[in-house]
Formats: sequence, C-alpha cells, structure tokens
Amino acid sequence: MPGAHGFDTAKYRDDPKAIADYLNVALSTEDPFLITRAIGNMVRAQGMTRFARKAGLRRDYVIRTLTSEASPAFDTVMKLLIALDMQLVAKPVIKVRPEAVAES
Repeated sequence: MPGAHGFDTAKYRDDPKAIADYLNVALSTEDPFLITRAIGNMVRAQGMTRFARKAGLRRDYVIRTLTSEASPAFDTVMKLLIALDMQLVAKPVIKVRPEAVAES
C-alpha cells in the first residue's frame, strides 16, 4: 500500500538491497536534508515502533530526530543506519582529469 505522496513503503520493508539503493541515491546528492529525509523514509518503512526498539532508541526521539530542521548527531545517524542493517563505506571519488576529456 503506498504511503504519503505515493511512496511505497512496502517495497523497502526488510529489503536491505532496496534500502541501500535508495540511500545511495540520497547520499549522492550530498544534501544533508535529503539524506536525513531518505533515512526517515526507510525508518518509517520498517515501522517506527519496531524500528526504534531495534535501534535501542525511544520512539519519540527517533521521530523528533527525523522531523526536525536540525541535523541529527552523527552517532544517532550511525545507530539508525546500523538498525537498518546498513554500513557506511568510504571510497574515493572518481574525478575526470580535464586532459582526459580533451583527449577523447
């Protein structure tokens, strides 16, 4: 059943691959607001009460964290990602050298 604004939460319930794909798109924007919103969408897709219990956080704290204008603390973001069965992975940014573009 589609959620608010046509967002299909069922697609992301208990599907780590779909969650990772969704979060990677948000991360690629480099926009903290959109990233936080994407994490919130994934949390809601899991069911807020069940998710808060899994994350070891109070439900009202999770809701407040994901709906406020302020950026959540990094340790909170990590707890949320871990509870989503996600991990952060660092990889180098691939930059195209201007000479390589001119040569092609």
